[in-house]
Amino acid sequence: MPEIHPSAILEGEVELAGDVVVGPHCVLTGPVTLGAGTRLIGGVWLQGPLVMGERNVVYPGACLGFAGQDLKWDPREPGAGVVIGDDNVFREGSTVHRATSHETPTRIGSRGMWMAQAHAGHDTLVGDDCVFANSTALGGHSRVDDRVITGGGLMVHQFCRIGRGTMLSGGVATSRDLPPFFMLTGINVAGSLNLVGMRRMGMSREEIDDVRWVYRTLYRQGHSLTSAVAELETRRERPLVAEYLDFLATSKRGICTGAGDAKRGNFSAVDR
Repeated sequence: MPEIHPSAILEGEVELAGDVVVGPHCVLTGPVTLGAGTRLIGGVWLQGPLVMGERNVVYPGACLGFAGQDLKWDPREPGAGVVIGDDNVFREGSTVHRATSHETPTRIGSRGMWMAQAHAGHDTLVGDDCVFANSTALGGHSRVDDRVITGGGLMVHQFCRIGRGTMLSGGVATSRDLPPFFMLTGINVAGSLNLVGMRRMGMSREEIDDVRWVYRTLYRQGHSLTSAVAELETRRERPLVAEYLDFLATSKRGICTGAGDAKRGNFSAVDR
């Protein structure tokens, strides 16, 4: 049987696996489903529609599933809600807002660390194995791929995409898309490569060299984005190069500039 503290409040359809722990002063308003091994330490608010997988740990003050901060959406509408994977940690004051549609939920992957005050806006899509440092803010409709790490106070503009394996410095922001394995070192600036992250992921030297070549082609050889894409096409048979080409082809906000390209501004979506 689930362990439910007497001070906790459960309303509506709440489905708990047999070993779920609901600590003191938690409030769950269904429909809410919590998978095996999930633990709500105390003072947690969960608002359905919300489905959470197994072995998640939620700390006091976290609020998951409340209506998005979108004036165009009626906050009384439940929408598609939030779907969360397994083995995540949501630290104090972290927030995840539900979708502003009835079709696709806000979706959080597995094995993520959401440090204190980290926030995922409505309709965000977040992959696996991500770490969001204190006060990271993901704007609505943003997409964050697997194995992303942020510094504290990082801000991602709505509708941006953050590629897999990236690292984003604390205290900065992006209103553009950040391609895979790059580092955000300033506002809208991809100033370096996430070499440590790539090595920790077990990428081969050849794969890392492909990433280096893509970075140089985009930012260090004086290309416009159009000519850089043409150069990348010459190595499309390389899987990582093809991944970059697909990322660029689907970018909606344009990609970040290199450190020396901020004034040229030649990497916007319009340039393609």
